Amino acid sequence: MRLTLPAPTLVLGSMASTQLGSVVAKSLFDQVGPGGLVFLRVGLAAVVLLIWARPRWRGHSYPNYRLMIGFGLSLAVMNGLFYSAIARIPIGVAVALEFSGPLTVSLLYSRRWLDGLWVALAATGIVLLSPLHTADLDAWGVVFALAAGATWGLYMVLSARMGRVFQGIDGLALSMAVGALLLLPVGLIAEGGALFTPLSVLLGLGVALLSSALPYSLEMSALRQLPVHVFGVLLSLEPAIASVISFWGLGEALTLPMIGAIALITIAAAGSALSHPA
Repeated sequence: MRLTLPAPTLVLGSMASTQLGSVVAKSLFDQVGPGGLVFLRVGLAAVVLLIWARPRWRGHSYPNYRLMIGFGLSLAVMNGLFYSAIARIPIGVAVALEFSGPLTVSLLYSRRWLDGLWVALAATGIVLLSPLHTADLDAWGVVFALAAGATWGLYMVLSARMGRVFQGIDGLALSMAVGALLLLPVGLIAEGGALFTPLSVLLGLGVALLSSALPYSLEMSALRQLPVHVFGVLLSLEPAIASVISFWGLGEALTLPMIGAIALITIAAAGSALSHPA
């Protein structure tokens, strides 16, 4: 059925679905650990996308295969680090810290002083969220979230290249499959044979649909109607949405300094998107 909702509604729905998926995933860590669940999420999302897109595996050039593998690796590492982070710190904080990656990419690809301002704002927020300023956050959780942000920045660069080489979602489907294969040993080491029980697969499928398949479909529909910079401004709301949904779903309350830091990072992300209207 064709989606006819306004584009901003689609973007908000995409972010809400993604963060609801994170809340569901975190609530399941006692049953399936982060390592096992990230494999199930990426692996089952790959199955859904491969069935949907039916991409061809053969006939690509060697550089394109190398790009596909690099993109799949970045996708696997990004998701693995993010799940390791939310196992230790609130989801809203992890999402805010993860925005450091895209903002760094923005600075590297620009020579305008205004971009430096947005990065400075984000850096202030990140410093306020560091364990040096608050004992309420696990240090490794902060490190994992920042590392996930760095990988997100790489993911963005590779994603742009993939879009120029592969048609439609073929590149994403193929790279998602590569990411699943790379995560398979992680899942097996973490969970062993319990990873493939009907209950684990069912739970993983729910997370995959909420965190990958549905959000991506909504974003694709929205981007057909929205300029990229408007999409970026809307995307900057994700830390706030993550905080609200994780509070509602998991009872993850934030301190006032944490809320202020998340607000700084959100403003920086929105400002960066607005200053790149192309």
